[in-house]
Formats: sequence, C-alpha cells, structure tokens
Amino acid sequence: MPDPRPPDWPKPPACLPHAMLDLPPAGARVCVAGLVLVRQRPGTARGVIFVTLEDETGVANVVVWARVFERFRRAVIAGRLLRVAGRVQREAGVTHVIAEEIEDISHMLDELLRHEICRAADQP
Repeated sequence: MPDPRPPDWPKPPACLPHAMLDLPPAGARVCVAGLVLVRQRPGTARGVIFVTLEDETGVANVVVWARVFERFRRAVIAGRLLRVAGRVQREAGVTHVIAEEIEDISHMLDELLRHEICRAADQP
C-alpha cells in the first residue's frame, strides 16, 4: 500500500514543500521551511507578525501571534532561513501556516558554500 503522506523534503526533515500546502486539510499540523522574504508587523494587527517564506517550489504565508513571537523572538527577527511548525489555515482562498514553533536554521545556508556540494552540483 503506498504511503499517503507527501514525500519528505530532504532538509530540514519532514518539511512540506510550499507547492504542496494545498494537500493537508485545514487544521493539519505541518512544517515548512524557507528563506525569509518579508516580515510585516502592521500597527493595526495587535502584535501579529506576518512572515513570507520561499522555497524552491513557491511561497508560504506564516502568521505569528504575539505569544508565539515572544517565545521565538530571536528567530523571527534575525533568521534568514526558518523552519516553522504550525497549523494550516485557509481563508478567502489563501493558505496560511499559523506558527506554533519557529526555528532559525540560517546556519544551513553555510552548507551551500561547501566546495564539495558546489562541485557535485556541476556533475552531469
């Protein structure tokens, strides 16, 4: 019997590619990871922060409530590459991930500079 879960994304483990965010039902717990494109903290949003992440398949909209922001403040403010675990929310045709846990995985960007990885990518 085939595995009904979408395939795992290699790094970080168990993260869903953004192009597959339409697969889990609303309320499902998911992990996404990506480069931080935008952080927005509108004055009218009562402390809510909106973060847009990008991976090679698209973008993910992340909602960070004030309580979660206080817990993961450093990652939200300083992270260039984030891993976010949370719940899928769909509203007016837009899919969001409501953040529950946020991890700064910016250190993984340094791996892209490793000579062996760059050389291996050039091989046919």
